[in-house]
Amino acid sequence: MSNAALAADRSEARTASDRPEPMNTRHGKKQDRKFGTIIAPYLFVLPAFVIVFVFIVLAALNTFRLAFTDSTLLRPGKFVGFENFIKLFHDEYFLTALLNSTIYVICVVPFMVILPLILAYLVKGNSRIMGFFRTAFYMPVVMSAVVVGMIWTNLLDSAGLVNSVLKALKIISKPIPFLTDRWGVLFSSMFVTIWLGLGYYMVIYLTALANIDESLYEAASLDGAGPVRQFIYVTMPGVRSTMMLIMMLSTIAAFRVFNEIYVLTNGSAGPGGMDMTMSMLIKREGTGIQARTGYASAISIVVLVIVGVMLIVQQIIQKRGED
Repeated sequence: MSNAALAADRSEARTASDRPEPMNTRHGKKQDRKFGTIIAPYLFVLPAFVIVFVFIVLAALNTFRLAFTDSTLLRPGKFVGFENFIKLFHDEYFLTALLNSTIYVICVVPFMVILPLILAYLVKGNSRIMGFFRTAFYMPVVMSAVVVGMIWTNLLDSAGLVNSVLKALKIISKPIPFLTDRWGVLFSSMFVTIWLGLGYYMVIYLTALANIDESLYEAASLDGAGPVRQFIYVTMPGVRSTMMLIMMLSTIAAFRVFNEIYVLTNGSAGPGGMDMTMSMLIKREGTGIQARTGYASAISIVVLVIVGVMLIVQQIIQKRGED
């Protein structure tokens, strides 16, 4: 092929490549790009959105609706206004449950904030023995409620290990009624709650401790601060935001406590139902063939309001502490 022919072919190829693409091709690419960058992400989150909307948003709205009706499991009921809420504060079981849940929060939350922090501070090393202790403290978190109930029921029973050891050591003359006395059940449940939560909150604190600059400990050590003073003046300020987070989480969990008391009392809520908590009362009123769903929904709304107020107060305290 001559040089002139080659030059002509190259010129024709360049001319073909410089020609504008057909309008339909460019439009198709533009649509594909628009689908990939704008529409596709929404399609990925759509299933999760539907699940949240149906099982959380609609369920919450339905709870608000039912709270103002006298509906039961077998009939839809009619609108009664604030009658359910008025009845609550004349209901002995509700007042008892409110008292028990409040005492639970007051007694449990301080331990859930401080003890896991101390544990995390003690086991934050990288040695194998520290890894063993971290695993051991976390083990209760993965246990089922049934297993926990069996363990502590056997330990705290009148003829259980705890009473047997105390009697053998001549510390007590008769068994302590851990599971048969109102306050015995309540404080035993608190102990189990703290035991269950230590490992979970310890892991959260370990993450926060890893973000504290080691040079702060070195500087404190050079200034003559021992481990205790380092913990107070370096560690605690360094995890202040995490402490507030755990305070909020443990407050919600303590006020909504259910499993611990339920498994220790086999669902009876203690002698005469005197260890009833808010969650147990909701379960009692909202389930069964004679369930009062409207009344149970009203209790749920009250729990939501109380927990919300607690969290707002904690946020105010946190902001004042930061200022």
